[in-house]
Amino acid sequence: MTVRVVLADDQPLIRSGLRVLIADTDDLAVVGEAGTGTEAIQLARDTRPDVVVMDIRMPGMDGIDATRRIVTDAEPPHVLVLTTFDEDEYVYGALRAGASGFLVKDMALEDILAAIRVVASGDALIAPGVTRRLIADFVGRAEPVPAHRPVTGITEREREVLTLVGRGLSNREIAAELYISAATAKAHVARLFTKLDARDRVHLVIIAYEMGLVTPPR
Repeated sequence: MTVRVVLADDQPLIRSGLRVLIADTDDLAVVGEAGTGTEAIQLARDTRPDVVVMDIRMPGMDGIDATRRIVTDAEPPHVLVLTTFDEDEYVYGALRAGASGFLVKDMALEDILAAIRVVASGDALIAPGVTRRLIADFVGRAEPVPAHRPVTGITEREREVLTLVGRGLSNREIAAELYISAATAKAHVARLFTKLDARDRVHLVIIAYEMGLVTPPR
């Protein structure tokens, strides 16, 4: 199955480089390019991609606002934001807007392709350690997440899995922690997506914090 990708970046050279990179793969295809947030929204609606690779700084509507609008559409694509880790304010804004993952522009090319694939699958982000750092800092900031929501509608095992997802563990790490197979861990995570109406794995992490299953560091 080919992952359909929209590239949204106001720098033509960045888009061109990513387009050439993706063209050399068998499982990814660029179905559109946008230079502004407004164009990205329209392209996402017209082409129905699996992933939008979204820059943050663009003229007019920025990537954060564009992400917020894209993820509210029916059956929205996953949004993978282009950023740098020393610009955390943008990362938190994108996370609140509904982004599914984060890319660093100076990452190795193979890592960029891998990031697109994992976000398309709704599975782990670029690395569990990155997820832990971003989410832990995100929930500890001045703009807090909502008060704890009740833990209802999930089994005790699913609660355990959700807690480990909240700690940033991958499916393989969850399997090792709970002495279950990786396939079973993946199945539990898939059921949590459905039961908790979660967009993706990063949304599950936020829900785990909202439920009080994981406590942010002090």
